[in-house]
Amino acid sequence: MIRNVGIIGSGTMGSGIAQVAATAGCSVKLYDTKQEALDKAKASLEKILNRLIEKGRIDSEEKSRIQGNISYVSSLKELGDADLTIEAIIENLEIKQKVFAELESYVSDKAIIASNTSSLSIASIAASLQKPERCIGIHFFNPAPLMKLVEVIPAVQTSEEVLNVCTQTITDWEKVVAVAKDTPGFIVNRVARPFYGESLRIYEEGLADFTTIDWSLKSLGGFRMGPFELMDFIGNDVNYTVTETVFTAFYFDPRYKPAFTQKRLSEAGYLGRKSGKGYYDYAEGATKPTPYEDSELAQQIFDRVLAMLINEAADALFLNIASAEDIDNAMTKGVNYPKGLLAWADEKGIEWCVEQLDNLYHEYHEDRYRCSPLLRKMKREGKTFF
Repeated sequence: MIRNVGIIGSGTMGSGIAQVAATAGCSVKLYDTKQEALDKAKASLEKILNRLIEKGRIDSEEKSRIQGNISYVSSLKELGDADLTIEAIIENLEIKQKVFAELESYVSDKAIIASNTSSLSIASIAASLQKPERCIGIHFFNPAPLMKLVEVIPAVQTSEEVLNVCTQTITDWEKVVAVAKDTPGFIVNRVARPFYGESLRIYEEGLADFTTIDWSLKSLGGFRMGPFELMDFIGNDVNYTVTETVFTAFYFDPRYKPAFTQKRLSEAGYLGRKSGKGYYDYAEGATKPTPYEDSELAQQIFDRVLAMLINEAADALFLNIASAEDIDNAMTKGVNYPKGLLAWADEKGIEWCVEQLDNLYHEYHEDRYRCSPLLRKMKREGKTFF
């Protein structure tokens, strides 16, 4: 049973995870090297809990209970009594390895040490420990208190017991667990790449502008945000880095190739909402361009992006990255897709999926558009995912 939880890093993600664990009744120590960061995290939690009281979600007694479960510490040694420590700091392997190695000298032999990394190798992080079998990936999505999905990623070194304890703990925290293989991007950041990448490719080919592509995917697909709106929301620099990391980690597979458009915007400092300009202008008084509402063009855009997303989800299943259920849960509960991609494939028809991909491949003759062997086999055998 996990009772004492340590969190390394008091930024948005670390603070959010601390709130989740504290709400579930755990005693949490939130660690950061900077006192001002801890003060900011404490003030932020106060605002969040007050907002929940205003909405009638919690009462003042519950607020006091949650706050009482969190203490703020500036020494890593103070996490020594943690049963589980989750790291949520900068996406830099060397820094994470250094922190993990130091932490291990303070915690008990049975303590679990986890990383919230979204794209780095868990095996590489675990290798920094004397007892690598205690290491695992526990990847929350932002904002952690609201997003239901948590990817749990065992490394090749991770013990079965650690995986079972973490899976049960995250379930007890009222989250939906998706267990993923330790491969680049895990489930969500791998499967979601075409939502951004293929939309950028469509733009670079001059088929449609940002607004029209966003409108097409929202109106026909039911996505809450279009790809360019979402990249501006996430941060162009963050989204580009994830794409570049996945591309490199997959030995430069063309399916994950980054786009020069996004690279140039990042270089120019057009990072999206946080910088005031990205694919769209967020300056006061700026108006959003009007989409070109052509139904035939919209259908072409939607079909192309959806086929690429389905192909990526099918390939993740083909390569045993996760189960079909976990892949679909990951996309609906991790990034709010309107439907699970494999269920969507069943709805559209496997034959439709293969035809869309083959048409793209015949037009471009690029490996980027190769159809997953699983889809081709399912078409041949007349099978569905569910």
